[in-house]
Amino acid sequence: MLVTWRYRFRDSFIEKFDPRARWFASFMIMIGIIQFWDIRFLLFFFAISMTQFFLTKLTWQETKRAWLFILLLVVVVIGANALLTGRGGPGIIESMDTHIFWEKIITVPLTNWKITINITDVKIAFAASQMVRMLSIAVLFLIIPWTMDPSLYGVTFGGMGIPYRFAFSMDLAFRFVPSLARDFQVTLDSQRARGYEIEKLEGGIFTMLRKIAPLIVPVTMNSIVSGEDIINAMDLRCFGLKKRTWIGQLTYTRRDYVLLAFAGIIMVTSIVFNIMGIGAFWVPAWLTALT
Repeated sequence: MLVTWRYRFRDSFIEKFDPRARWFASFMIMIGIIQFWDIRFLLFFFAISMTQFFLTKLTWQETKRAWLFILLLVVVVIGANALLTGRGGPGIIESMDTHIFWEKIITVPLTNWKITINITDVKIAFAASQMVRMLSIAVLFLIIPWTMDPSLYGVTFGGMGIPYRFAFSMDLAFRFVPSLARDFQVTLDSQRARGYEIEKLEGGIFTMLRKIAPLIVPVTMNSIVSGEDIINAMDLRCFGLKKRTWIGQLTYTRRDYVLLAFAGIIMVTSIVFNIMGIGAFWVPAWLTALT
């Protein structure tokens, strides 16, 4: 049986919009975000993303794990890589004059290789821009699992012009992760009831893999069996022989058109600014002065 994210109706402002309008608006704003490298423009988009998040009435407790994962990925992985290497940004970064804050030369043991690691004003500005950029995009889509009725996934994707087979596949995909999490928790509780203690895993990597087999094997097998059950149910209903309809129906309202117009204006304006060269990478003068 498929389960869903912990969705509950909150009667928030965001939930009053048609799900299709929300998806289209999010994609258009994302297109606007990727047009800029200037942190001043990116902070504007970050403000839009955070405003949307606060309008959902979501609490920190509900989204804590998702936030921690996003912050870990953006700050530690993306931010650290941008700060130390300066790679992954526009080509203009490599040709800009840099001012060094800190530099260290490391000699690789047993070799004569020397690696120079430094932190410059350009790298700091790029790391900040990259983190704000990624956070703005992540927060745009973070709220969807908690604020969209799971029963509307299929009709939403179908109403966006996606072929009904692919729409149904996306519906199943959105439900797969929470279903897998449910199965893992049930298996873990069952094994603990039999005296299994996952908190005391010790030894090397292969020893630990062998010890967690009582968790991985049942969850994997159950996922395969559940997949077979879904396939059989779809075959019994002759899925794929002809185009199917959806029980739920969605209708655009005036507020949906306003949302789409707002997102469309932002997207078109961002593209025009990019063509005009506005919003390119920018290093604050005060940051350079600190060096």
